[in-house]
Amino acid sequence: MRSYPSNMTRPPLGPTGLTRELEISRAGSSPVVPDEVVRVLSVLPSASLVVSADGLVLRASARSQALGLVNRSLVTIPDIVRLIDRVAADGQAREQEMRVRRPPLGRELLELRVRIAPLGTGAILVLIDDLAEERRVDAVRRDFVANVSHELKTPVGALSLLAEAVLAASDDADQVRHFAERMQLEASRLSHLVQDVIDLSRLQGDDPLTHAEVVDIDDLVQRSIDEVRTVAAANNVDFIDGKPSGSAVYGDRSQLQTAVRNLLANAVAYSPGGTKVAIEARVVGSIVEIMVKDQGIGIPSNDLDRIFERFYRVDPARSRVTGGTGLGLAIVKHVCQNHGGECTAWSEVGVGSTFVLRLPAYGGAADTTPQAHEIPLEQLSTPIEEVFA
Repeated sequence: MRSYPSNMTRPPLGPTGLTRELEISRAGSSPVVPDEVVRVLSVLPSASLVVSADGLVLRASARSQALGLVNRSLVTIPDIVRLIDRVAADGQAREQEMRVRRPPLGRELLELRVRIAPLGTGAILVLIDDLAEERRVDAVRRDFVANVSHELKTPVGALSLLAEAVLAASDDADQVRHFAERMQLEASRLSHLVQDVIDLSRLQGDDPLTHAEVVDIDDLVQRSIDEVRTVAAANNVDFIDGKPSGSAVYGDRSQLQTAVRNLLANAVAYSPGGTKVAIEARVVGSIVEIMVKDQGIGIPSNDLDRIFERFYRVDPARSRVTGGTGLGLAIVKHVCQNHGGECTAWSEVGVGSTFVLRLPAYGGAADTTPQAHEIPLEQLSTPIEEVFA
């Protein structure tokens, strides 16, 4: 079976949502992929690949990139490679279901239906459906509708009661002003909730990386800091950002920026005035790590495993004060999953919290500095200024 290096990087998408791996063209000897095939593949919900008879990837859909099935010009799943070899050998179409670990981290188990057939042009078509994801999305959508309905009752009910109070106090200007301010606050909560619901719904869509590109992580971090800087200044919270990492990832810039912004906004919201929030990106091997560390109130250990659940709040009363919807960290989790990564958290009450995004790197040399996931947990409670020293 062919050997596939683990440090190869992913190519950017073309305008059709599919990509041609130009580096494997071998002076025109690669099979031709008909334009009509490209157009059909661009609208299929399945992850799709077109490979040559010797297994080199000629085209890959955004969905296949999102699942980590392709690493530059190579297929990353050995079981799929073996199936491609069999189809290339005898020209017979094949279908197989398989359970594999999702590259590159290998933490998530994928249940795939793989269909492979020759195209008749010297190329081979591979279609992959994630069966576990289909079942999970159906269950999530059912639960999500129930959760959203419950969450909407609170601000909508409050607005209704406040409107009645305004009518009852129409002759008292001070009371009207007081209730109007409360109505404005509840309307803002409702607006944020609806926007987060929309964002999460998009993240759970059938093709979450339709706008994938190579994303400069240092630029992403700075833009995310800029988005939260005004709120941080109002709360008297300062930012510490580490040295440039020179790193990049392949993915949706808007999604990634939302995830980093949510982590920074959370850190600011749950940090007392006069404290600091640190953020730095680093590269370890084939992984980019973005670490956000605060000196906030911390999260109790019995809540730590649940903070990425939709609508879960450690302190509902404080969430009402900060305007939290309970969806911010769920959005972070889904962004990471869409990019084949993960988000981990460490926290100690009264000391602070550390969140680490881990995403597949796009190119770049590895940094040998100890990374967040390699640092013992007890060391994460050291003064924040020493974290990136």
